[in-house]
Amino acid sequence: MEFSKSLKLNHIFRRLYTKGKSCANGYLVLYCRRNGSGENRIGLTVSAKLGHAVVRNKIRRRLREIYRRNESKFQPGWDLVVVARGRAVDAPYKKLEKSYLHLAEKLGVLRDHEEAPS
Repeated sequence: MEFSKSLKLNHIFRRLYTKGKSCANGYLVLYCRRNGSGENRIGLTVSAKLGHAVVRNKIRRRLREIYRRNESKFQPGWDLVVVARGRAVDAPYKKLEKSYLHLAEKLGVLRDHEEAPS
C-alpha cells in the first residue's frame, strides 16, 4: 500500500462506525469518512464468529490485496473500514473484489474515470 496507512486505533474505528457513511452487501460492509490528509487509512474487521485464526487471516490478506491492487482507483484523503460478513469466508476472490469496488463506488470513494492514472 504505497499511498495508504493502516488504521489501528479503536477510537477511530468507533468514530467511523458512528459518524461515517456506510454501504453493505452480502459479503462486506464499507464505512468511510474524510480524514483531512492526503492519504487513505484502511482498517479491516473480521469477527471471530467467521472462523478460527487461519480463516480470519485469509480473509484479511485477501481484502488487503484487493485494496493494494486497486489503490490507484481510490481518491486520497479517506478513512476506510471494511467489515467482512459470513459469506466472505467462502467467496471467490473475484467476487470479493467486485463487491469491494462496488461498495466504494456507491460511497463515492473511487476516482472519476477521467482522473484515474493509466
